[in-house]
Amino acid sequence: MSEAEDFARLMRGLKERAGLSYGALARRLHTSTSTLHRYCKGEALPAEFAVVDRFARACGATREEALDLHRAWLLADARRRAGAAEVPEPEPTVVVMPEPEPEPEPVARRAWYRRRAAVVAAAGAAAGAVAVALLAATGPGPGAPHAGTPAGPSAPAPAGSGSAPAATGAPQATPPTASAGTGSGSTAPQPVRTSASPPASAPGRDPVAPLKAAVRSHVWTAGCDHAYLSERGPGAVPPPPVEADAPAWAAAQRAVHAGTQIVEVTLHGTGEGAVVLEDLEVRVAARRKPPAWNVYQMSQGCGGGLTPAAFAVNLDAPRPLARPVAGNDGGSTLPAPAFPLRVSAAEPAVLRVEAATTGCDCDWFLDLRWTGPSGSGTLRIDEGGRPLRTSAASGRPVYGYAPEQGRWAR
Repeated sequence: MSEAEDFARLMRGLKERAGLSYGALARRLHTSTSTLHRYCKGEALPAEFAVVDRFARACGATREEALDLHRAWLLADARRRAGAAEVPEPEPTVVVMPEPEPEPEPVARRAWYRRRAAVVAAAGAAAGAVAVALLAATGPGPGAPHAGTPAGPSAPAPAGSGSAPAATGAPQATPPTASAGTGSGSTAPQPVRTSASPPASAPGRDPVAPLKAAVRSHVWTAGCDHAYLSERGPGAVPPPPVEADAPAWAAAQRAVHAGTQIVEVTLHGTGEGAVVLEDLEVRVAARRKPPAWNVYQMSQGCGGGLTPAAFAVNLDAPRPLARPVAGNDGGSTLPAPAFPLRVSAAEPAVLRVEAATTGCDCDWFLDLRWTGPSGSGTLRIDEGGRPLRTSAASGRPVYGYAPEQGRWAR
């Protein structure tokens, strides 16, 4: 039995025991009935881990059953990615710094936000996951480590590339030990690749972070609601993509996140000891006047009963802070995330940051302070070594896609 078939078998079993119709489950998963039917027949696989989590909770799965379903999805998703990896593509959206060892199998301990796991399948013993920023957490995939560099002057670029010029005299953070970033020029699904361990840290610098991290910088609200700024006219912009294809679409259109940007970071330890995440600091590397471009809405309206807990960031503040904000899941409050947080190889954590601006074209990044067995240091979270970029979009022409007309319309 293939990994996808095993995952579908577990889904069917949970659905039949719960006695729920495809229609009722589809509404809770924010998907179509036909799509859910394909999941349960093994003809398709959810692209997002959040769908798997909501399905398990909707069916009343026990902790062990949820673990089995999560493990089956990870293996099936890894198999799908392994097939996609046979086609040469640009570097994927994954990062980190430590040792390229098989991933432990994380599992959600309680309801927080689950993200799609970018993992190389390596089935292991069940491990409890630490709840951090939303509905649940799962481990990231291994990625290529690289030395971190502070944000500096560069040519303007879209959200897809993450690069943009830094203003003279803009605040700069001390260069961290390592950088966790995303590359958004690749297509989805993106293959996961491993790489060798980074070199030992130089004398006088922070120790190498005993963490692995995967960053997603194109996260849409409810998986469907987002907006981008692009200088291209509506006749030259293709239809909106699905969320999984957003990095490639944004890069091709030289698009910038409009008004808001959601960034998700999945972290877990790489050694035997635990790592304490102490604080998350926001650094604005540059502020510019927002470009007079068009706004392209990715959806004409969507949403559901889930508002994940997160760290909210006001990029317009003189000194932006990551402020914990509680969430809501169908009337149940999701506690706001709070530091310090403990992660290990068996206890991953997902941090969700929602940044917003109404007045600037901002280059920014995050510094995550940590303490572990080897000492303490800072992990920079950015866009593959370049700042993240979010721009205000007030007063700009707004376009939505009209499927029946096959074009963008105001």
